[in-house]
Amino acid sequence: MKASARTETLEVQPPVEPMLAKLADELPEGAYLYEPKWDGFRAIVFRGKDDVYIQSRDSRPLDRYFPELHETLLKRLPRNCVVDGEIVIATERGLDFDALQLRLHPAASRVQKLAKETPSSFVAFDLLATARRNLMEQPQAERRAALERLLGDVEVPVYVTPVTRDRATALDWLTRFEGAGLDGVIAKPESGVYQPGKRAMIKVKHARTAECVVAGFRWHKSGKDAVGSLLLGLYDDNGVLQHVGVTSSFTMAVRKQLVKELAPLRKNAMEDHPWREWGGAAAEASRMPGGQSRWSAGKDLSWEPLRIERVCEVKYDHMQGDRFRHAAIFLRWRPDKPPEDCRYDQLEVTRPYELERIFSSGSSGS
Repeated sequence: MKASARTETLEVQPPVEPMLAKLADELPEGAYLYEPKWDGFRAIVFRGKDDVYIQSRDSRPLDRYFPELHETLLKRLPRNCVVDGEIVIATERGLDFDALQLRLHPAASRVQKLAKETPSSFVAFDLLATARRNLMEQPQAERRAALERLLGDVEVPVYVTPVTRDRATALDWLTRFEGAGLDGVIAKPESGVYQPGKRAMIKVKHARTAECVVAGFRWHKSGKDAVGSLLLGLYDDNGVLQHVGVTSSFTMAVRKQLVKELAPLRKNAMEDHPWREWGGAAAEASRMPGGQSRWSAGKDLSWEPLRIERVCEVKYDHMQGDRFRHAAIFLRWRPDKPPEDCRYDQLEVTRPYELERIFSSGSSGS
């Protein structure tokens, strides 16, 4: 069934671009509602009279990838409402983003199998419409109150995200909730209307630094006159250099300068390189620097090796398995650090935190 048929009774029709957040270093003070930042797939749920349509952040349907959630939302949500939120997969170890990515599979049988093994949940955090009423022009505080009235008694695996007006509580969340896999705090102006596609909220994410080996680079999309990104490595407990992510936060002038600066390190770099087995054809079937996957969307991921001599310091938000979840931000070169000192054990380990406890933390909006 097409989205239009599923949502024809609604005051707000898909597609709707989700309202976004801009990154800040500190939580703002003032008239804000603070919420945990969930690490999942953003989704706007259109619950019509007789069916549900789940829209992704980029306005694509998600229903086929989360069949169990489609049925759950049909049962749990009241008729004729539009709810903004996040699809997550909760495990005993916290939120599992890798498990979410596995759902984006072309085979329906595979999706059905994963739906049983790792069922998803939906965390609601905004209400765009109720029966015969468009709420998008209403202040954030009013939309939140309406969300609590509508879903105050909703049953799992549908949740309403906690919220607080107390900045000290939000700062505490920023530290404690990371152990459950959440990756920051969102601040929403109480008077703000819903602005599709606009960065009208503020997000503060966990940020740490790490000293990493620079083991290679990729060319910039403009050509071989500029470096696109640096490939970063950390040594594990067995002394093996693992690919941990990339950093690409450079101006074009710096990208061109890096070509000259790294040129001496390219000479004979592959001869004793710890990633030499992942070069060339082997890279096509590897998770390492040149590897293709369903997530790379055909991008050129070929890479150039560098001799293992340079160390840089980067800022990262958090880990996904043994890698940086997002591209790290380059801070500075560390000529005083030997590459062999760049180990995983320098990374901060977060304490586990139970997801169930999050939903009893400030949900009353106090």
